[in-house]
Amino acid sequence: MLLQPEQRTKLDDSDDTVFYSMPRFVTHVDEGFIDQLTQLYRDRLQPNTRIFDMMSSHVSHLPEEMEFGHVEGHGMNEEELIQNRQLDHYLVQNLNKNPQLPLPDQDFDAVLNCVSVQYLQYPDAVFAEIYRILKPGGMAIMSFSNRMFFQKAIAAWREASEASRVELVKSYFQSVPGFSKPEVIARKSDVPGFLQMIGVGGGDPFYAVVAQRL
Repeated sequence: MLLQPEQRTKLDDSDDTVFYSMPRFVTHVDEGFIDQLTQLYRDRLQPNTRIFDMMSSHVSHLPEEMEFGHVEGHGMNEEELIQNRQLDHYLVQNLNKNPQLPLPDQDFDAVLNCVSVQYLQYPDAVFAEIYRILKPGGMAIMSFSNRMFFQKAIAAWREASEASRVELVKSYFQSVPGFSKPEVIARKSDVPGFLQMIGVGGGDPFYAVVAQRL
């Protein structure tokens, strides 16, 4: 699915660099979401492999007991990335300005993105880069809930239901030839989304869309 120009727009169209200039040492989702994400990583990732944590922050939620060959981080705030002790190295880059990653072809066994896919204005270009840097058989895991910086999420995400957001992420994978059929992992919540967004009742819903480079 190729997004139309109006679907890529944000309510706050100011430079993202300014918005993310102040560090936010928070996790944005609750412990239940984090536990499920860490367990998914534990189940799907392999030790001694190379991981790229895209749009990361001060924590990557990787299993503490697993040793990886290299964890490369990426984000918008250097202070947050410096504090992330699970990263071996990091880069700071605004993917909405420049989606091309300064990373070699077929260099990573897994690409991870936690609760940030909603901010990508050019997901087609970014997912092509994810494909490029993954080794054959390498895996991409996109996880998200219903929380967001509303003013920085793209219109296609803001205006979609939770189910439609899952389909949107699936379409990002499907827009790049060579990915496997996306797998969806979901734990929905019975609490209305508008209440969860303000932190009232229930746990954060958990969604992950997973695909491999064939």
